[in-house]
Amino acid sequence: MCDDAVVGDELNDTARGVVELARPGNCVAAGLLTATGAFVAGTEGAAVAAAIATVTTAFAVAAGNAINDYFDRDIDAINQPDRPIPRGAVSARGALAVSAGWFAAAVALALALPPLALAIAAVNLAALVTYTTIFKGTPGLGNLLVSYLVGSTFLFGGAAVGAPRAVVVLALLAGLSTFAREVIKDVEDVVGDREEGLTTLPVAVGEDRALWIATGALVVAVVASPVPYLTGTFGVVYLLVVAVADAVMLFACYESFANPTAAQQRFKYGTLLAALAFVVGRAALLV
Repeated sequence: MCDDAVVGDELNDTARGVVELARPGNCVAAGLLTATGAFVAGTEGAAVAAAIATVTTAFAVAAGNAINDYFDRDIDAINQPDRPIPRGAVSARGALAVSAGWFAAAVALALALPPLALAIAAVNLAALVTYTTIFKGTPGLGNLLVSYLVGSTFLFGGAAVGAPRAVVVLALLAGLSTFAREVIKDVEDVVGDREEGLTTLPVAVGEDRALWIATGALVVAVVASPVPYLTGTFGVVYLLVVAVADAVMLFACYESFANPTAAQQRFKYGTLLAALAFVVGRAALLV
């Protein structure tokens, strides 16, 4: 009985570890961003394509997170020892296999989408792999790549329903704000990155200077955020919600100089709130 209980506990821990590799919260958030892009694009009769794109994004993000944990296992042993691989819940080889399975699922689903959406999916899947294996730890470039990936989730949603141009501004704003959050996250991880020899932006130019660069990127996004209102794409409801999102993210930049961990978590809420601004802006047009 004791042996059975031990085996059961190990299986449960492995199952939890696999789920943690995916980072379900990130998968759901990314899927919602794709769904937002499809909704903002405003094409009617494309619900199936939007749903496929949303699930495709979730699988792709899960795969990218798992392969990231595989390559970051030594750094995580320092920075995040409770992650599945460092704590022994999932082996490194097991994480790689899980990642491959999720990548395969994303590719299979993407084949059902229009050519432009399929092309974006192919580029993004390649970017997820090259980020972890090549660009992560390269000053600024890794952050830019992640920023592109986040922004392109909206573009992917728009392309899936045949209207990518409608979400270009949303994609650009999301990319800029994500760049700021990623730099703040690098500041949070600077100790482990230095020990592993990674030359991230904070390691290369200093933590404070990196945070000022992040703040500059966000300020550009904030200044550009009223554009959909000024061009008449969305009304005052959008402007009010995006103003709150801007305030949350600006405060996160301020907070990052004292507490980067709390700041980068706050940034997630600000990014989702900014996406909500586009949703309510589009919804207001339908009323």
